[in-house]
Amino acid sequence: METHAHGVTRTGARESWARADAQRSDHRQPVGENESKRGPRGYDGGKKVKGRKRHLLVDTNGLMLHVLVHEANIQDHNGGRLLLAPLRGCFPRLKLIWADSAYKKGGFVEWVKATLGWEVEIVEHPWSGLRGVWAPKDAVIDWEQIRPGGFHVLKWRWIVERTFAWLVTWRRLSKDYEVLPSSEEAWIYIAMIRIMLKRLAQNSS
Repeated sequence: METHAHGVTRTGARESWARADAQRSDHRQPVGENESKRGPRGYDGGKKVKGRKRHLLVDTNGLMLHVLVHEANIQDHNGGRLLLAPLRGCFPRLKLIWADSAYKKGGFVEWVKATLGWEVEIVEHPWSGLRGVWAPKDAVIDWEQIRPGGFHVLKWRWIVERTFAWLVTWRRLSKDYEVLPSSEEAWIYIAMIRIMLKRLAQNSS
C-alpha cells in the first residue's frame, strides 16, 4: 500500500510536469502565460487588438485627475463620456479640455458642453482628414507642403502621451495583468501617487 501510494504520487507529479511543459512555449515562461486573460475584455477593430483601454484625464503638467479602464470595443468618444460623467461638479477651475480627433464623433464635444459646461478643443494637424485638393489641370502639386510626411509633434497632445509613458515603466502596468478593471485603476492611482510624492520630495530637498 505504501509503495503503491508513493508510486501514484510520483506518477501524478510527472503528469503534472508534462502538462505544465505543454502549456509553455518556452521553459522559462510562466505556466498559463499564453492563456486568455480573465475579466471583461473587448476587441478594438481600429487597432486590431483585444483587451482593455486606459482612459486618462490629466492636467497641463501631465498629473492625473481621473482614470477609467474599460473594454477595448468601446469607442473613444463613448469612453470619454464614461470618464467625465462622474466629474460633474468637480474641478470648478477647469474650463477647457484638449482631445484628439477620435473625440469629434458621437456628439462628444456638444455633450461635454451641455452636461459639464467645459469646452473641448480637438487638437489635430491642419491636414488631418485631407484626401485631395482641387488644382488646375497639369498643375504641379507639392504634397510635402500640403501634407508633410513623417512625425510632427502636436501642441498639448504630447502631455497625456508622456503620462502614459510614465505609467508603463511600472512593471504591474506594463501589461494588462488584472482581472477587474477597478484593480487596474487602483494600480494606476498608486503609480501616480508615487510619482507625485517623488516630485514633492525632490522639491522639498
